[in-house]
Amino acid sequence: MAERRRAAVFLDRDGTLVDDPGYLHEPALVRLLPGVAEAVRRLNERGFVVVTVSNQAGIARGLYDEAAYQAVQRRMTELLAEAGAHIDAMYFCPHHPDFTGPCDCRKPGVQLFQAAARDLDLDLSESFWVGDRLSDVLPAAELGGRGFLVETGHGAAARDEAWTQGIPIVPDLDAAARAIILASP
Repeated sequence: MAERRRAAVFLDRDGTLVDDPGYLHEPALVRLLPGVAEAVRRLNERGFVVVTVSNQAGIARGLYDEAAYQAVQRRMTELLAEAGAHIDAMYFCPHHPDFTGPCDCRKPGVQLFQAAARDLDLDLSESFWVGDRLSDVLPAAELGGRGFLVETGHGAAARDEAWTQGIPIVPDLDAAARAIILASP
């Protein structure tokens, strides 16, 4: 019998996992949002593959480079590890259409999610998307999963549009994690 492919929880970074001061590129400024480490740990314990997918327009704008992005990721990883949580894989788009032209990897494009599915043997139809912008959660509909808009970060501004599109709205990642766990077998 073939092994069942795994479900993932795709998380946006800025405004969902960490405070979003705008173009975050300094590790010293990385602050996990309240309840994030515990939520990620619960998802880890339930067997979800936890993946971050982030648009990093600051790279395209020349505000920072990939090394700065990686340094922020390392700091976030350290903070999560202190609470016994981990991210299984991290993907990012360094483009912005105004600076680098169009691309397929910028959310809400699905290229990075499809790459993660191939790389990690994921079942996208059983997976979840969580973010503070509609572009973070819209790929769920195209790929057959479920999305949750968090009200942290920029989420409150997208609330009405999310509601009209039938996207569940939750206060934060902790609430999203609880809903995901309840919805899973």
